[in-house]
Parts: sequence; structure tokens; C-alpha cells
Amino acid sequence: MRNRVIRLVVAAVAACTLGAGADPADYPKDTGYRGIWYYNQKTNDEYVYKYSGGLGTYCAKHIPMAVYAPAVNKTFFVYGGTKPGEDALLEMISYYDHATGEVPRPVILLDKKTSDAHDNPVLAIDDGGYLWVFASAHGTSRPAYIFKSTQPYSIEDFELVLETNYSYPQPWYITGKGFLFIHTAYDGGRALSWQTSPDGKTWSERKRFAFFGEGHYQISWPRGTSVGTAFNYHPKAFQGDTKRHGLNWRTNVYYAETHDMGATWQAITGEPLQIPLSDPHNPALIREYESEGLLAYVKDLNYDAQGRPVLLHVTAPSWEPGPDHGPREWRVAHWKGDAWAFHSVTTSDNNYDTGSIHVEADGTWRIIGPTETGPQAYNPGGEVAMWVSKDEGATWTRERLITHDSPFNHTYCRRPLNAHPDFYAYWADGHGRQPSESRLYFCDQTGTHVRRLPYVMEGDTAKPEELP
Repeated sequence: MRNRVIRLVVAAVAACTLGAGADPADYPKDTGYRGIWYYNQKTNDEYVYKYSGGLGTYCAKHIPMAVYAPAVNKTFFVYGGTKPGEDALLEMISYYDHATGEVPRPVILLDKKTSDAHDNPVLAIDDGGYLWVFASAHGTSRPAYIFKSTQPYSIEDFELVLETNYSYPQPWYITGKGFLFIHTAYDGGRALSWQTSPDGKTWSERKRFAFFGEGHYQISWPRGTSVGTAFNYHPKAFQGDTKRHGLNWRTNVYYAETHDMGATWQAITGEPLQIPLSDPHNPALIREYESEGLLAYVKDLNYDAQGRPVLLHVTAPSWEPGPDHGPREWRVAHWKGDAWAFHSVTTSDNNYDTGSIHVEADGTWRIIGPTETGPQAYNPGGEVAMWVSKDEGATWTRERLITHDSPFNHTYCRRPLNAHPDFYAYWADGHGRQPSESRLYFCDQTGTHVRRLPYVMEGDTAKPEELP
């Protein structure tokens, strides 16, 4: 009976997303890899938008978008796609086969009936090899969904498990325990929240983790059976000050972690946190950028060999684009066991320039991101570079320029979970100031091999094009 109910729900979704009369078990394959182009907030200046571009791998708060599965030697990935000449967001999934060096035609899970890249999907893989796709919403005006593959390590068919609502999804499957689903609930603002599930189908009641000011953005990452989260906040106006508050004035950085699937949370010092956090000055605070007059954008979270967190973030004096509103400084915060150490990496030309930090077994720290000015200067993204540190982030060297002479800006370089050396970062491109086509890319650990996924495919599989 339960499977029949699920199929009926899938049929209803299929009727409005895949076309009337579509077989609900038939998730169609696309003819190539095409990312969504998206913009947010017009600025009425030469930069046109607050942020914009090829945002198929947007945003930093959607984690993870790629997962390497050693059992089948494939990196599975999701992205926000679209049809040629359209701006409707398609929830897409595919994989890169490391043995053959090929990709199949990507699968369309859902037409989200929006052009909003905040609805981009994320991915998890459970102990049995089943693929879970969390198709996000942006606020409460649209539903969000959870899909599960019907076969392990297969993108051929899925079942719709749940229609619900959440934003900025970060599902972590913890071996032997199930899902810790970190996300945002729009409840009077952006409230950081979490739920748990032993099987992805039966979920606990949503619990609030933090809400103060006007809300937050967060990033998270697992370490064994623990999960950490780093976040900022949007200050409210005080005493009539309407200049530095609200959505565009995110500031401060905080860190917390759980070792028991969200039952308890603690600061990095081990001090228990009283959840939900409700005041900007709490034990999770690691730097008060607000008093320094700086905004803070959290980008990626990782851990060193001792399990100590490493937070990649960008600071800026203003949210507005353009050279008059910099510098935008890439920084790492590293817990040293008794204090946080902050180090500068480089600067770039937009607050929404986003990359990832790898902390490798030999102690190398490696950042891959669009730190270099691209063809649409001062718009999000640019040319992708690799930065390396051999001294726990104290000093950095630009080891390689990964892309060059590009027609469009490259944006949102993402780090796969369990990243394979041949698929080490994953991103999209697009024009920074006007709608354009968007292509998808990945590179290897050294940055010497950059591959572009095929925009149009003639056969069932194809080798990504290697760029010079």
C-alpha cells in the first residue's frame, strides 16, 4: 500500500513536471550538460546584479553536490540544469566513471518550475549505495523534495520519498546511524535547523539550532560520526540605523559541532551550547567581524589530521559589487587547540567568489577557486586558480592558474565528498552580466587536467573535453 501511495505522488509530480502522461518511473535523460543561468538583485550600475552568472553549482550552502563512491569508482554529482533557450531549473544527476573516463547522459529528476538557482539539488549516498537527492526550495513559496534511487549506485530510476519544505540543504549520511539533515527553515527569517532519520523516510521533528538578528547562512561538513557547522548572522537595525543590517549585511563567524546526531551541540572548546542559540554573543562565536566593520561570507569547512576545523571565508566592507567596495579578502580560520588562528590567502573582486579548501593527508592545504579576475570583472567568479599552503595556512602560494582566456566567468568551485584525485573540484561558467549558456567543468588534484562536460551528446556516453 505504501509503495502505491508513493507511486501516486510521483505520478502527480510527473504530470506537472515531466509532461502529462509521462511514466512516473521513467526519469528522462537529457541530451547534454547545460547549467542554469541566474541572477539576484539588480544594482542599476554597470555590474547589473548583486550576483549572477552560470550558477548550476550554486550555492556554498548547498552541500555536497558531488560524492565519490569507491565501491563503483564513480563520482556522482548533481546540478541545476536547464533546457536550451529556457531558464526553467531542472534537477539533474549524473556521474563520472573513473574507469572509462566517460559520463552518461544526465538524468532529469524534476522540472522545478522556477529559474531560481536556490532550488539546486544536493546529494547523499547511504551504506547500501542508494543515491539520495535533496531538491531544495527557496523560502516557503515552493515545495522541496527528497528522491531515492531504486537501485544502488544507479541513476536510472528513482522514487519520490518526501514532498516537504526546506532551504539550503546539507544532508550527511553517518554510517550506521542514518541522516543528520542540516538545513534552513524560513520561520520569521533564516533559522538554522536540523532533523534526523534512520532510513531517509521517517524523519524526526525539525529542531531549531540558531536564530538571532535576522537569521543566518551556514556551511557544514562531517568528520567520522561528528558534524561541524560554521555560520554568520544578519544584524538587525538598532536605534534607527538602517544602513548596516539585514540580508546583505552578514557578519561574524561562529562554529559548533555535534558528536551524537544533534542530540547535543558544543563549542570548539567543548563547552555545551544551549540550543537554540538566540544571542550574537554566545560561546560559538569565533570572530566578531561586526565590530571591525566587515561582512563575512562562509565558503567551506574542513578538518586537519587532528580533527581541528579549518574555515574558508571571505570578508568585505560592503555587499555592493565594484572596485569601490573592496577589498574582498579570502581568509582561513584554524583551531590550534587553544585558540583560533586567522590567515589571509589572497583577494578577489566579488563577495560571491566561491571556492573550496582541501586538507590533505600529507599536510598540504589546497584551495581551488575563482580568485583571479575574469572577463566580467567585479561580477561573481573569474578565472580559477589553485592556492597551496604547506604551513597550515600561515602562508599561501598560487601554484597554478587552472583556467585562462575564458569568455565567461567561472563560478562556485565545489569540493566533492571523499574527493577522488581525478575529480577534485567541480564548477560552472556563465556571463557575469547577462543571460548566457552555461557549461560544467571539473579538474584533477593538480589542476593540470581540466575537463568540460559535453554540452550536446550524440551517444549514450561521452568523454568530457580536456581543455588546453
